Amino acid sequence: MNNQVLIVGAGPTGLALALGLTKQNIPCKIIDKNKGSGEESRAMVVQARILEFYEQLGIADNVIDRGIKIKHLQFFKNVKRKAKLNVENMGEGQSPFPYILSLPQDEHEKVLIELLAEHGVEVEWQTKLESFTDGENEVCTLLNKEGQKSDEVFQYVCGCDGSHSTVRKALGFDFIGGSYEQLFYVADVYCESNETNGFQMRLFDEGFCIIFPIRTTGSFRLIGIVPELLKEKDGLQFSDIAPYLQEKLSIVITKVNWFSTYKVHHRMSEHFRKGRIFIAGDAGHVHSPAGGQGMNTGIGDAINLSWKLGAVIDGRMDSSVLDSYEEERMAFAKTLVSTTDRLFSIMVGKGRWNQMIRSIVLPTLIPKLTKFTTVRNMLFKVVSQIRIHYRDSMLSTGEIGKVAAGDRLPWVAFTTGTNYDLLQSFNWQIHVYGDVIFNTKSVNIPITFFPYSKIVEKAGIKEGTILLIRPDGHVAVACEEGVDEINAYVKKWHVRI
Repeated sequence: MNNQVLIVGAGPTGLALALGLTKQNIPCKIIDKNKGSGEESRAMVVQARILEFYEQLGIADNVIDRGIKIKHLQFFKNVKRKAKLNVENMGEGQSPFPYILSLPQDEHEKVLIELLAEHGVEVEWQTKLESFTDGENEVCTLLNKEGQKSDEVFQYVCGCDGSHSTVRKALGFDFIGGSYEQLFYVADVYCESNETNGFQMRLFDEGFCIIFPIRTTGSFRLIGIVPELLKEKDGLQFSDIAPYLQEKLSIVITKVNWFSTYKVHHRMSEHFRKGRIFIAGDAGHVHSPAGGQGMNTGIGDAINLSWKLGAVIDGRMDSSVLDSYEEERMAFAKTLVSTTDRLFSIMVGKGRWNQMIRSIVLPTLIPKLTKFTTVRNMLFKVVSQIRIHYRDSMLSTGEIGKVAAGDRLPWVAFTTGTNYDLLQSFNWQIHVYGDVIFNTKSVNIPITFFPYSKIVEKAGIKEGTILLIRPDGHVAVACEEGVDEINAYVKKWHVRI
């Protein structure tokens, strides 16, 4: 069998999944029904946790070089600026990537496609998944751009094919939720502006517009709500909405590259897996754009699934580890859909309370609160996704100090490097912090001893901590003695390097 995994959909989720498998030398085929990567995109933000994953795959610099590090956020009430918040290195001390990166999804996809091609994996465009069987292996019928059908065999199939997922529908999973009544617009425009590295939140009584800078000088992406008077208009064009934007934004738009409208949904699949078939990204969950979490969550799904599939296919773990994918990622998706729904309702709600939040709390109170280090740290943890944990997962065992199994490994910068440098192996490893007597001969997993210091303590790691780290950088076992607990874990899950 040449390709063990079929990936349906070449958006950021499918591409990240392919890169994760390629990192482990697992052959895969990635197909997409479209002619090529998207020209239009709504997702603009790449969060720190995703850059950490990309660093493990060796591609973080490629992505960062194509984006813009956001230095400040500005809040406007109509045309009047109410606050300017410095977010440069907001997560300093918490992540090797302590900032927000602005990178349009279409550019993001192009980077990942190029990197995948360097590993000899080309996206097969204009190719559809017609059907698949459910058995010991998956027999998939593919339809290529010439209209020819072929039956191919794969061990696993992963549907990363968006909210209208063919794979999810074929599995019969309900996609529970609904749609917001508002119609959104997204536009790529040129403006007369000196803004190059700032994010603008423009708040109106009836909604908002978000303005992102794009690397090309004077180029911006606008995302907002179509006014009520225009949302029923057939064939809505940018020229229809231009006078409204001119009034609300008070900016001079000199050129429009493209313009589109769309609806926002909040839905989640009842399952993320059936047998050897998985779904990830928008195929499993869609939610409002509040907080810039959607695309990042899909990529998080892909990384979580890729190391588990790779380990099982390569015989490095028992296949039961695949049961943890739905458990871990569905728990987070439920929380995210619920949280972004509440936040989005505030952003677009017509009630007096919602208007007060838009008029006072967002542009005035929040910028003042974020001057406090504690608030900034908390906000960064939430938005950057470094707070995501799997403490309740079947793969998590133990707790010591502030670190519990399932947590993302706390990042620590030493004078000679960081404890994240070793994560680029994308494999199991053991970290020991402080002077600990540990019988290394009895454990067949790479072990690194780190000196204990105030920096380690500040990261929440207690002296004498022993951590078994998963390939994705989350803690599998947290303990003090170590050998017996880790050996028991390795035996239970048949972990091999």
